Amino acid sequence: MRHNKKFNHLGRTASHREAMLSNMASSLIKHKRITTTVAKAKALKKFIEPLLTKSKSDTTNSRRVVFSSLQDKIAVTELFKEISAKIADRPGGYTRIIKTVHRLGDNASMCFIELVDYDEKMAKGVAKKATRSRRRSKKAVEEVSAQEAETPSVEEVKEEAPVQEEAPAEAPAAEEAK
Repeated sequence: MRHNKKFNHLGRTASHREAMLSNMASSLIKHKRITTTVAKAKALKKFIEPLLTKSKSDTTNSRRVVFSSLQDKIAVTELFKEISAKIADRPGGYTRIIKTVHRLGDNASMCFIELVDYDEKMAKGVAKKATRSRRRSKKAVEEVSAQEAETPSVEEVKEEAPVQEEAPAEAPAAEEAK
């Protein structure tokens, strides 16, 4: 019976799983977003969230603890310099999993896992979509059409623009020939 055994082994030995999660965590720290399967992303989320929390306090001991899990100096340096500054005021939930299409070869469910504070595209989309889109009433449609009637079209602007007449280019050449 599997009583109280919630750990996903991902079909790997313990050493292989630890190495894989360490590599994936280093890649996530370096690239801020990686594509993987949903099962691996959920395992990675449990692996990296405590490391991100540990990086908030920049002490020698916390660096050693994080390095023992990641085994990558560049990733540890970037984590403690850049990422910890961005997540300093966040109480948790540093990563986001976004499901995508299934993989063609084996139909595995794929996803993005990304650091929440580094997704500019998603933040712009949320700010843009703050209001609900509703059907316009007849009055609103009339107001919009009235505003369009007041603004001049591109053709009208071109017609109103003053036209500068150019002197013929052949005239100076004819004077020089005389």
